[in-house]
Amino acid sequence: MATMLSLRRLLARSHAGFRFQFQHTAAVAVKNEPILEFKAGSSERQALEKVLNDLKGQTLEVPCVVGGETVWTNEIRYQLCPFNHSHKVAKFCYADKDLINKAINAALSAHREWDLKPVEDRAQIFFKAADLISGSRRADLLARTMFGQGKTVIQAEIDAAAELIDFFRFNAKYAVELQHEQPISESPSTNTTLYRSLEGFVAAVSPFNFTAIGGNLAGAPALMGNVVLWKPSDTAMAASYTVYKILLEAGLPPNVIQFVPADGPMFGDTVTDSEHLAGINFTGSVPTFRHLWKQVAEKLDKYRTFPRLIGECGGKNFHFVHKSADTVSVVNGTIRSAFEYGGQKCSACSRMYVPDSLWPEIKKNLLEEQKKIKVGNSFARNKKWIEHARSSPNLTVIAGGKCDDGVGYYVQPSIIETKDPQDPIMKEEIFGPIVAIYVYPENKYQEILHLIDTSTPYGLTGAVFAQDKNVVAEACKVLRYSAGNFYINDKSTGSVVAQQPFGGARISGTNDKAGGPHYILRWTSPQSVKETHVPLTGWRYPYMK
Repeated sequence: MATMLSLRRLLARSHAGFRFQFQHTAAVAVKNEPILEFKAGSSERQALEKVLNDLKGQTLEVPCVVGGETVWTNEIRYQLCPFNHSHKVAKFCYADKDLINKAINAALSAHREWDLKPVEDRAQIFFKAADLISGSRRADLLARTMFGQGKTVIQAEIDAAAELIDFFRFNAKYAVELQHEQPISESPSTNTTLYRSLEGFVAAVSPFNFTAIGGNLAGAPALMGNVVLWKPSDTAMAASYTVYKILLEAGLPPNVIQFVPADGPMFGDTVTDSEHLAGINFTGSVPTFRHLWKQVAEKLDKYRTFPRLIGECGGKNFHFVHKSADTVSVVNGTIRSAFEYGGQKCSACSRMYVPDSLWPEIKKNLLEEQKKIKVGNSFARNKKWIEHARSSPNLTVIAGGKCDDGVGYYVQPSIIETKDPQDPIMKEEIFGPIVAIYVYPENKYQEILHLIDTSTPYGLTGAVFAQDKNVVAEACKVLRYSAGNFYINDKSTGSVVAQQPFGGARISGTNDKAGGPHYILRWTSPQSVKETHVPLTGWRYPYMK
């Protein structure tokens, strides 16, 4: 005990008041946030309907926030409601290069104090933010997500409430518990690991499709003591700004996260040009992430440290169906995976392989269920794929296939059968409510497994439907690297924080598993400290006598 107290004093002196705590307490108790059902007459439904009515036709003013101050530039943009273009959901402005550099300096000025703040205190801010979203701010954040990103109530609830709450709570739990992950100490020395933040700033670049992803991309590095420049998506601006304001309300110091909407290429050019770039936390397209990586590589000599790059870039996710599969699970799982939120999920099923013996039954039931779906929003890229399907001799549109952008972006959930498993529609990411299906001879399933593994460069999610345990075991081996999130007799979407940490490799990303305990470690630069408690009285070793 005396040696431990001595170490605490040492650390307190050398870290300018840093309050280092080894509290051998039980693990922090955190549970996944329950998903509310919004049944007719329920209190949560009434609260949400009121906010939706209040926000109808309203435009949220979203400035840049740099150095704790709101800033408006001359480059004004609008976020339009995707299902009603006449509704301007948010008015915002782009930060220019000078403002982004000002944001970098403001962030760096706050870094040391924030980094030295006890992790328990930082964690409390995120616990409080989660409580706010779970309670008084829930309806507002859901409504902003529904209007701004075109989500149904349950898709908004899963994303902007449950998942974001889980990210904040579980990351905070992991951060506190990480402090107790300490090395072995042997007399006469004490060994300690300090989980410092990265030296510099982190650039967080978030996508449109998940409010929770934006909150996590900026929030997780900040939780670990980093300072962050957050560039939100233009088409998730209202929800992202709402999350940012909630973090401030929960006690996040103003300069820890700089909120800087900006032109993507200009933002990338500016942050990668700073010698203080310590990391990039990114979710988006493969070309953009590759471009950022190349920029960092080309400028590597100028940085004070090797920047940490973390990225998630989507996938070409599969459902493989064996002849032993439960067809009801196949149909319902595919409908949900391919068409929920208009297929605009990184994990959405985009290609499916069905044995010929089951295809008549599965096709019949898929078409029946497809007719029951109300059309939601998405558009341009999807229209191109539908036109490709109509013009290709190898492809047949067997359901859906219509687009309309008159009022909003509407694409029918579409099912396309292909005669060619190597057609581009089976290999390239679509990011819309389109699933392509290849029917294979049931006795050729082993060839199909190898085809799934080799026919696209992605490796995000995938599912195997089979009751035959030997086939499941074989599929697990062949498809070992085909998916970072792998499902057996379940759909390829729906990962839950702390249950199925999310991420893929190959060109799907760096597979750092957001929502898992190791993710936050990526935002630290550990320091090993050894304190010896007795003097060294000689330099000779025993063998030298």
